[in-house]
Amino acid sequence: MVCTRKTKTLVSTCVILSGMTNIVCLLYVGWVTNYIASVYVKVQEPISEKKLEEDKGDTLRIIERLDHLENVIKQHIQEAPPKLEDSPAEAFTDSSLFAHWGQELSPEHRRLALKQFQYYGYNAYLSDRLPLDRALPDLRPSGCRNLTFPDSLPEVSIVFIFVNEALSVILRSIHSAIDRTPAHLLKEIILVDDNSNNEELKEKLQKYVDEVNAHKPGFIKVVRHSKQEGLIRSRVSGWRAATAPVVALFDAHVEFNVGWAEPVLTRIKENRKRVISPSFDNIKYDNFEIEEYPLSAQGFDWELWCRYLNPPKSWWKLENTTAPIRSPALIGCFIVDREYFQEIGLLDEGMEVYGGENVELGIRVWQCGGSVEVLPCSRIAHIERAHKPYTEDLTAHVRRNALRVAEVWMDEFKSHVYMAWNIPQEDSGIDIGDVSERKALRKKLQCKTFRWYLVSVYPEMRMYSDTVAYGVLQNSLKSDLCLDQGPDTENIPIMYICHGMTPQ
Repeated sequence: MVCTRKTKTLVSTCVILSGMTNIVCLLYVGWVTNYIASVYVKVQEPISEKKLEEDKGDTLRIIERLDHLENVIKQHIQEAPPKLEDSPAEAFTDSSLFAHWGQELSPEHRRLALKQFQYYGYNAYLSDRLPLDRALPDLRPSGCRNLTFPDSLPEVSIVFIFVNEALSVILRSIHSAIDRTPAHLLKEIILVDDNSNNEELKEKLQKYVDEVNAHKPGFIKVVRHSKQEGLIRSRVSGWRAATAPVVALFDAHVEFNVGWAEPVLTRIKENRKRVISPSFDNIKYDNFEIEEYPLSAQGFDWELWCRYLNPPKSWWKLENTTAPIRSPALIGCFIVDREYFQEIGLLDEGMEVYGGENVELGIRVWQCGGSVEVLPCSRIAHIERAHKPYTEDLTAHVRRNALRVAEVWMDEFKSHVYMAWNIPQEDSGIDIGDVSERKALRKKLQCKTFRWYLVSVYPEMRMYSDTVAYGVLQNSLKSDLCLDQGPDTENIPIMYICHGMTPQ
């Protein structure tokens, strides 16, 4: 899951079309604030050639800073894990792993911890030393403890997806699911290994599975892909292996909190066309402490990166923090009636790797007669990695997947997605694959329009009309300057060094 939390006014347009994570947005704004005075050009005051010559040194330094920022973006958005530095001391200084943890470690153990961190994107060294059954703080709203649920609820199959995950993290996910799900409701656990090459996920994991199944035959199933299919198709593989009436599809780096299952199964029993998300808290990637997140709905921007939203006004008016939160979309992990999931078309297996499938599912469920909810009384903690090890170019996959969603579900608003990604609608040069089956599914299900969805489900989403053109505006007299978003709250346009990122 790659989703952003709430942003300040200053970075709100970092941008409505942006796919940047919060940290990159803040880096960008901080960079603008610190250097804008020395870089932007006041159009009404022509600059002499002599002055431009004097500014070259400053400009080069700014560009060097920009190159550094580009590297940060590649780490957080393109998700290429950083390489271990030749100088361990320098790597320790630069690594965020040791900002709040590990100061007492010896250089040898620091080197080992850093190597694992760069491989996994979280502190696997610490994870290996934490108990698998560690306690979590109960972060549910207080009223949740007083709720009662039906005696008869459907069973659930929990599916965990992973590729080259730390074994201790997977085992902790399994333990928390078993310990905090009533035994009569948890039918099975399904592990989907998307062709990991990590050796300990073969023999050691299988040994653990065999030990569990010796006491409860068939309780844990393992599905192993012979080639890497990506998260989207892996989730469908897990669904195909599931046999319970309800299927919960999760990453394999989560920890379930107490009482998570009963609220979810109750809502689905009442209406099988509800797709449910728990409320997520954060497992900090460096020290594995639990960070409470505020209650949120789940949405997306026009690039189709998922983001957290304030709950709608209708929810606040209830003055009941245990009430389900109506949500425009999903952030990736969800629980669904197994047969209903098939009826509405599972996930789009024409998508690649990861990203956008959660948005597509949320849109499709709403437009085709279902609903999406976030439940405050169902809380699950999830590791938000420092970087993702899945692919070297996650952004390219998200872009391609977003265009598939636009072409099938967004009608005349598909132009917003092309504009957000700054690519032409005609001859974009991006092969999105065959979408004819998905269009046929929409027709078969007699789904509503995307305009209906925007008006009825996601009115917070900004719509653009009468757009004449989009792209970068470059200065014809000084080609290294572009029109950019200003640093103040009114977003007054400024001239700025061309960098090609979203604010331009």
